[in-house]
Amino acid sequence: MKIFGTGLNGLVGSRIIELLKNHQFEISNIDITDRDAITRGIAQSDASIVLHLAAKTDVDGCEKDRAEDLQEEFRNSKTAWAINVLGTKNIADACFRANKKLIYISTDFVFDGKNVYEEGYKENDLANPVNWYGKTKYEGEKIVQSSGVSYVIARIAYPYRSDFKRNDFVRAILERLKLGQSVKGITDHIMTPTFVDDIALGLDTLIKNNAAGIYHLTGSQFITPYDAAVSIAEAFNLDKSLITKITLEEYFKTRAPRPHNLSMNNKKILELGIKMKGFKEGLEEIKRQIMIQ
Repeated sequence: MKIFGTGLNGLVGSRIIELLKNHQFEISNIDITDRDAITRGIAQSDASIVLHLAAKTDVDGCEKDRAEDLQEEFRNSKTAWAINVLGTKNIADACFRANKKLIYISTDFVFDGKNVYEEGYKENDLANPVNWYGKTKYEGEKIVQSSGVSYVIARIAYPYRSDFKRNDFVRAILERLKLGQSVKGITDHIMTPTFVDDIALGLDTLIKNNAAGIYHLTGSQFITPYDAAVSIAEAFNLDKSLITKITLEEYFKTRAPRPHNLSMNNKKILELGIKMKGFKEGLEEIKRQIMIQ
């Protein structure tokens, strides 16, 4: 399959290219906020699928954009709304005109983290983002759903991998512990970390099955950041005493609000035969990959 991709140079996208050798990727560096340019690029491509990962994902940076984004006349091409909402609309409209399927990568941050069932958020649960990043990504979802294109919305959560030039949360914690530096672990936030290799292989399965709709392409273990940090220390034989406890409110008191419980139910994706690792399984695979590098 030939795939036209945005944001393929990042943490997730670059690994997708590395692992999915059975597909041919056309890597686009077109500014997605340039409507004419992205429309032309998608129309001229002979790819049948557009994989859209490009986004502004800095949660605190997005929150700083809120005031400007709410004043439409002052919007510029660098804000969260311009990239995550208007950019996504440009892509969805271009896919509709060119009759191409759209795979949109979204986030667990579309949920508010309140009143979550024990089995976690399901795909059809009500989205209600508590910060501007989540709001803009959810608006992107709604645009994709109403665009008239064949689509998949794949929500991912806290992606991590064994090697990348920028730190994900696992590598950031690992490097601090290796240097003997303290790590603050939040005790009242629940996340669903996702091994990036599983995201890539999951997308491959969705493509092969010609799947449509919303899928939670997330890990199989709910865990607090504190317990995640302890698991990292144990997996790599590092000093757990460097990890101290802190609450969500204390940690993010001057930053964008975060949802308390982002447990993500992935049973829908598992029914397609996709195995999504739990966090401890992911750490073991990271150790294995590091050893053979």
